[in-house]
Amino acid sequence: MKIALISAANSVHILRWANALSEKGNDITVISLKNHIADKSLYNEKVNIIYLPFSAPFGYYLSVKALKRIIKKEKFDVLNVHYASGYGTLARLAKLKNALLNVWGSDVYDFPYQNSFNMRLIKKNLRYFNHIASTSKCMAEQTKKLVERNDIEITPFGVDTLKFCSKPELKSENPIIIGTVKTLDTKYGIEDTIKAFMMLCDKLKKENNNLLNNLKYEIYGKGPLKEKLQNIIDSSEYKDKIELCGYVQNDKLPEILNSFSLFCVNSIYESFGVAAVEAMACGIPVIVSDADGFKEVVEDGVTGKIVEKGNVLSISEAMHDLITDKEKARNYGANGIERVKKYFNWNDNVDKMISIYKGMKND
Repeated sequence: MKIALISAANSVHILRWANALSEKGNDITVISLKNHIADKSLYNEKVNIIYLPFSAPFGYYLSVKALKRIIKKEKFDVLNVHYASGYGTLARLAKLKNALLNVWGSDVYDFPYQNSFNMRLIKKNLRYFNHIASTSKCMAEQTKKLVERNDIEITPFGVDTLKFCSKPELKSENPIIIGTVKTLDTKYGIEDTIKAFMMLCDKLKKENNNLLNNLKYEIYGKGPLKEKLQNIIDSSEYKDKIELCGYVQNDKLPEILNSFSLFCVNSIYESFGVAAVEAMACGIPVIVSDADGFKEVVEDGVTGKIVEKGNVLSISEAMHDLITDKEKARNYGANGIERVKKYFNWNDNVDKMISIYKGMKND
């Protein structure tokens, strides 16, 4: 099939979709605004990228004619628009026919509630498209709160289990590393997780100095809270145990995850929870908040622990439980691998998307 992915070429998610669909033998073109420039070397050499003449945010309106010309010239079999706000607006104004819209998260959770204009805009976009897909059931339900639709396809954004897998040679009893991989942003609750780790250290200081001496907390990611989080760390007596490690490329992530003893993310909300899926695929027990996206991917008491979002004490207690009960941690890790293989295998997810595309062609 000849497929157009209309979205930001510099998005790691679009990169994954484009490469995976191309590897399945499809002819893939990514159509992107010109300021969303990708590193072409990361894309499969068969993937074509076309840049529209204008940049965001006005490019979503000014690039309409250019998009129409490209669609008319290329005669794609399938049009797949990603992100309901910006690119959804562009595609609607270009009057694309029989297109699939993928909602991503902030486009239906945050954007509509910023002001009345955004709410009207997103509702127009969601009503326009013949087909809508969501990476999770909870995000599909959120989308239904905005518009009445019962035809939303669920297309999990899983992991490549050949890349994200358990690597025992990278695991070590010492040090014990609790890890987080997330954007340093308020909505991911990293400040609370740091406080929970400090509380854990206070507890171990009284009951198990050897365990405390071997304990570390590593945080990977970049974002607007970096300076604030660093100040919190620097003011702590445990500052030598907590490190902001910076951004990590996706191809390095399996190695990083396999070095963790425990993975922890305390998000205020999650539309899917791919970070937890990646950790589980590597056999790492997880502690996550009760955000809807996490509740879909993590099985509480089986693959990890689900705690109340923002509850620092609960997070700390969950950390303590899993670093002191090694057998439980190992069982959670093994169960996580099986759950990912069953529900979140990337190859199966790509096949599901292709089946949706084939159904659209027959409409």
